[in-house]
Amino acid sequence: MTAKPTRAYTVTGQDWTDLADDIREHHDERIVVNMGPQHPSTHGVLRLILELEGESVIKAQAGIGYLHTGIEKNLEYRTWTQGTTFVTRMDYLSPFFNEQAYVMGVERLLDIEDQIPEKAQVMRVLLMELNRISSHLVCIATGGMEIGALTVMTIGFRERELVLDLFELITGLRMNHAFIRPGGVAQDLPDGALKEIKDFVKLFRTRLPEYAALCNANPIFKGRLEGIGHLDLEGCLALGLTGPILRSTGYAWDLRKTQPYSGYEDYDFDVITWDTADSYGRFRVRLAEMEESLRIVEQCVRRLERLDGAPVMVADKKIAWPSQLSVGTDGLGNSLDHIRHIMGESMEALIHHFKLVTEGFQVPAGQVYSAVESPRGELGAHVVSDGGNKPYRVHFRDPSFTNLQATSVMSEGGMVADVIVAIASIDPVMGGVDR
Repeated sequence: MTAKPTRAYTVTGQDWTDLADDIREHHDERIVVNMGPQHPSTHGVLRLILELEGESVIKAQAGIGYLHTGIEKNLEYRTWTQGTTFVTRMDYLSPFFNEQAYVMGVERLLDIEDQIPEKAQVMRVLLMELNRISSHLVCIATGGMEIGALTVMTIGFRERELVLDLFELITGLRMNHAFIRPGGVAQDLPDGALKEIKDFVKLFRTRLPEYAALCNANPIFKGRLEGIGHLDLEGCLALGLTGPILRSTGYAWDLRKTQPYSGYEDYDFDVITWDTADSYGRFRVRLAEMEESLRIVEQCVRRLERLDGAPVMVADKKIAWPSQLSVGTDGLGNSLDHIRHIMGESMEALIHHFKLVTEGFQVPAGQVYSAVESPRGELGAHVVSDGGNKPYRVHFRDPSFTNLQATSVMSEGGMVADVIVAIASIDPVMGGVDR
């Protein structure tokens, strides 16, 4: 039997009784509602097409593509180092993870993975774990705001500002850093950075329990999250879901442990899991993961204290960019010593600097896949070289794109209000989806 087609209604401000009368006249029991793409739940320009029967969701689909940037295609027209300036803008809540996944692929093709200075690797881990904290804070803060827990939102963004201050101190920017480069990182830690990081860890340790006190046993908060957006382990594996969604089913899959990179095997931390496979479990996983990130940050600080003055870029001057660049004392530009050297002391240094910046370096032909454990799950980069100074192809496996597949199964059968909670528990960032 052919199913009766569902009528779609566009609500444009007319009297609701006119719409209700039309629905009654055609004996329709279902209505299709477009939620978005104008920031429906602060997670970006995501469109949700909901087929409703009353307030129950019968069918849910995610519409993407409203934030398309063409970053992957643009990479084919830039040198390998310039690529970091593009990839850092994809998932804008976790820029360092974008940079790390891409740079690991370039370094594997160059066969210089073993040549990356220890200090550079420790700095990468430090920045990624601080980034994990800032990203989880946004997820918890916006998720709280969407269900009316405004205090959770305000304190979440309060703490995130402290992390962004550290990013600005270390890289010069709050986001879109392009700081992790092939061969190492752009520059050394500035004076006083380790003290600022220590002070943040000490302060955040006192404030982290506030989230637990406000939410963990709060009957209203738990009532909105428990049992909502349920997806078990079998469903996660079938859809290829990773990150807190997967770990909320009790499966301890974390690339930092299962496929270590950047020396993660030498750090002491636990993989957080939960056993409810719902929105509440994902919240608890993210909350506990911030504590584990603090543990890793403390270990990074101790290592960096003994690596004072150590190099942060490979010794090969044909790859290292910037090779001897440091920020001036005013924090606004290149150091005068570096400028004096390339502009007034050595013609060879000037020529080398010019060619390295304009032409870049060539990468041996081949293809690799490199992956990191981002705040949302497995973030992978498929990097292909044809032997030239620009990527032949770079394609990312962004966890937000993959995890959004769960929209339907998490929302259908629930209420309209629960759709917002389910989407918030997925924590999609549309910059990573529409790249």
